[in-house]
Amino acid sequence: MTSITNAETKSGGVDQEWGPRGTAGISFAAALEFNQVHCEMGGREVLRGTDFSTAPGEILCLLGASGSGKSTILRATAGLQDISAGTISINKKVVASASISVRPEKRGIGLMFQDFALFPHMSVLQNVEYGLKSLGREEAKVQAMHALKRVGLADRAEDYPSKLSGGQQQRLALARSIAPKPGLLLLDEPFSSLDARLRESVRAETLAVLRETRATCVIVTHDPEEAMLFGDKIALLRDGTIAQIGTSDEIYNAPLDLSVARFFSPISEMHATVANGYAETPLGKLKVDGRSDGAKIIIAMRPVASANLVEKGEGAMGRVVNKRTAIGIDTIEVAVSGIDQPVRVRRPASDDVYPGQDVNIAINPNRVLVFDAI
Repeated sequence: MTSITNAETKSGGVDQEWGPRGTAGISFAAALEFNQVHCEMGGREVLRGTDFSTAPGEILCLLGASGSGKSTILRATAGLQDISAGTISINKKVVASASISVRPEKRGIGLMFQDFALFPHMSVLQNVEYGLKSLGREEAKVQAMHALKRVGLADRAEDYPSKLSGGQQQRLALARSIAPKPGLLLLDEPFSSLDARLRESVRAETLAVLRETRATCVIVTHDPEEAMLFGDKIALLRDGTIAQIGTSDEIYNAPLDLSVARFFSPISEMHATVANGYAETPLGKLKVDGRSDGAKIIIAMRPVASANLVEKGEGAMGRVVNKRTAIGIDTIEVAVSGIDQPVRVRRPASDDVYPGQDVNIAINPNRVLVFDAI
C-alpha cells in the first residue's frame, strides 16, 4: 500500500492540499478517432478492428479485463506502439497507420502512466518543466509553477519525487501531464497504486482538474464504478474489440449481452422459456416483450433493486444463507428452490434479517435484464 503523509490524512483521509478549483488552465480539446485499428504484439493480435471516436472535451473510460487491449489503445494513441492496420486520427489528421507514425511529441498529447514515471534525479519543478522545452526558460517555469499550484505542490518545487508520498507523486504526475495544455490527455490506471482511503478524494480532485482543462481525456481503468463516475462514455473492451460503448446509464441498464452485464456487478441468473408473452420463473411470472413463444431466455438480476424482500405471503419462499454488512449496506444471499445460485439483494443495513431465516422474495420486473439463451 502507498504510504500517506499526515497532510494527506486530515479530515479522516481526505486530501486537503490541492489548490483552488477553477485554476488549471484551459486546453484546446482534440477529437480522437480509431478506425478499424489492428495491433500485434509478440505474435498476438491485441487490437482486432478497434473502432471508436470521442468528441472534443469528452472523457472516455476504457474498461475491460487484463489483456483486453486497454493500455495498448493508450500506447498506440500516444505513438509508443505501432499499429498494423487501420488509422488513428487526432482532429481528423491521421497520426498512425500501417505506413504513418507521427512522433509522440508532435501529437499534442499528455500522458500519465500507471507508475507515474517520474524522473527521480529531477526536482518536482524540473519534472513538470520537462514537457515545456518548446517554451523559453522563464515562461516554462511560470507555466510549470501554475500547474504545481493547482495540485497543491508549489511549496515542494525544489524537493525530489522520493520525498513525496504516493498521493503527492500522483499529483505531480498529473501536473506534468496538464502543464503543456494538451488537447488530449491519456491516463493509464492513475489511481491503482493509491491507498483506498486516499483514492476517493484524489479521484474527485483529479476529475475536477480534468474538467477545468476541458481537454479530451481517455482513462484506462479496471474498476467499473470508477468508469461510471468519471466517464462521459465508457468503452468496454473484450479480446481487442469494443464489446459496447455508451454512457454509464446505457451500458449499465441496457447491456448488449450477458457478459457485459456481468462485468458491472454480480448477477443472479434464471433460465426460462417464453409462453404467451410470459416467462415462468421461481420468483413468479415475468412479462417478456419482443420474444416469440418457445424462446429460451436468461433473466439476470443485479443485487440492487432487481429483487426485493417482501411481506409474508407475497413472492416466493427463500432462506437467507449469508449476510454481509459494510458501510451501512446489507448484502443478503437468499437460496430459492429452482435457482442454482443464491439471489443477492442489497439494501440499507437492518437487524431484522439474519442467516437461516425464511423470507419472501419477489422480482422487480422493471429492473431485470433479459437475454437470449445461447
